[in-house]
Parts: sequence; structure tokens; C-alpha cells
Amino acid sequence: MFGLVEGTGFEIIDPSFKDCLAGNARVERLWTGGRWCEGPAWFPAGRYLVWSDIPNNRMLRWDETDGSVSTFRQPSNNSNGNTIDAQGRLLTCEHLARRVTRTEHDGSVSVIADRFEGKRLNSPNDLVVRSDGSIWFTDPPYGILSDYEGLAAEQEQDGCHVYRFDPASGALSRMTSDFVKPNGIAFSVDESRLYIADTGASHDPAGPRHIRRFSVRDDGSLAGGEVFATCDNGLFDGFRVDTQDRVWASAADGVHCFNRDGRLIGKVILPEVVANLTFGGPRRNRMFVCATTSLYSVYLTVTGAKLG
Repeated sequence: MFGLVEGTGFEIIDPSFKDCLAGNARVERLWTGGRWCEGPAWFPAGRYLVWSDIPNNRMLRWDETDGSVSTFRQPSNNSNGNTIDAQGRLLTCEHLARRVTRTEHDGSVSVIADRFEGKRLNSPNDLVVRSDGSIWFTDPPYGILSDYEGLAAEQEQDGCHVYRFDPASGALSRMTSDFVKPNGIAFSVDESRLYIADTGASHDPAGPRHIRRFSVRDDGSLAGGEVFATCDNGLFDGFRVDTQDRVWASAADGVHCFNRDGRLIGKVILPEVVANLTFGGPRRNRMFVCATTSLYSVYLTVTGAKLG
């Protein structure tokens, strides 16, 4: 069940992708048994990974020291995306409660955002923390479309947007207005650019299946928004950026790697649809991948741009 997995490997599209591959390293399956695994977040102090199993309404924990998997939280309010802040606290998007929360060091849970202009959010999906402490998250409706990943409910917001929470003022600001279903989100290494996936094609074959790239102005507002990359197999969901500004994005056939110009240079092939990924391990050179029912990992020569 565990160890090296048949049907996995690497597809080299551009010779530069070879520089990302670590010798004889291969894809490993660390665990299986979920329904839709999502939102991996690495905690270096404890050497463990936390991720969501959305339909099973739980969060799981993989321990690097002994390879064990345990239940981190159940019920989890159908948690989806997770990350950590600069203080090492867990930040979580919860479909069922339609909110973003922070788990404090004592285990208590604080609500970061659950409403915008008095109306409930749709179902926060994924999030990222900027170095100024601001929390950026996407808010598509997947958690309120049915009872499978949340609870069917009416949408109160006028659309699906990206929001920014300012911890200094407590203000929540809407940053975009033209997405169909915003999903994965990540900053470039220097935080001058923001990447956001749109998975509008999940419910409309003619909808978007791409990642857009915005410039971040000095005041934190966004400009631009051109298409950075379009998915050639399934949809981009969650993704991460490495220290060379390569984008590693989830897709139906594995993880797609793009250079900073948006050119596809290679793929990590997996036997399940990928939902999300992150970098972890002592040197942040181990990519952890949540793919449908399983948790995978592979060592690379690249280093994740940040933890979370």
C-alpha cells in the first residue's frame, strides 16, 4: 500500500525541469483512505503535516518521525485549505461554517472572517499569508452547492471573490470582482505578484481553467490579472511557488511545473486527481501532495518559497 507507487514518475517537457529532480528520488504514497484530501500544511517545529479530508469532515496529521497518521481534528467543519502564519499557528478555511479560522497555540479556535458587509461568505477555500501578516483567501461556493463538502445553502455574496484580512485593523477587503470560482492562491517569492486559480470549468465546460497573475501595488491593491497558465488536463486547484518562482500546480494527472514565464516545463505524474500540495521537511525540499484519496510525497532539488 505504501512506498513507491506504480503509475507515477516525471514527464520532462523542457530540459530545465531536470534541474528540479533529485537523483533517484521517486514518488511515495504515505497514506491512503480519504475521500477528497486537500489543504496540506507543514509544521516544522513538530515535524508533521496537517491536511483536510473534506467529505469525511476531518483533519489528519502525518508524523515525519515515525510515519504514523492520526486524526488531528474531527469534526473539522469540512475544512479545506490550510496554512500557517509567521507565529506557527494553523489557519483554516472551513466550508461548513463558511469562515476562516486560526488555531491558537493553546488549541482554541479564533474566527478571522465569516462575513463581508454583513453577509455570510460563500465557503472559503484556500489561503495564503503575506509577510505583513495579512491573510488572503478565495471564496468560491463549493461548500454550499451540496451537502457533500459542506451544507447546501443560498449564496449571500454577489459573486465569488478574493479577500484580504488586515490583522492590524481587523478590516476585511474584497480584492477581486471578476472570478467565476477562485481557488488556489499564492504569492511570488518577493510578493510583488499574486497568483490565483479559477476553476470555473468545474460546473461549466466553457468556464476558466487557468491561473491568473496580478501585480501587487505598494498599497496592497491588485493590478493586471492576465492568464499565467491554462490547465491541459483537468483543473488547477491548489498550488505553491518555489524559491525560483516556479509554480507547482495541481491537475488531473499530477502536479504541473511552470517557470516564471508561465511555460510548462514538466509534470510529476500521479495516479489520482491532485487537489493541493505544499513543501516541507527540514529543508523544504520535500513536496507533499494531496490527491483524491491519498497523501504522496517526493523529494526535489527545489525549495519551497515559504512554509504553509
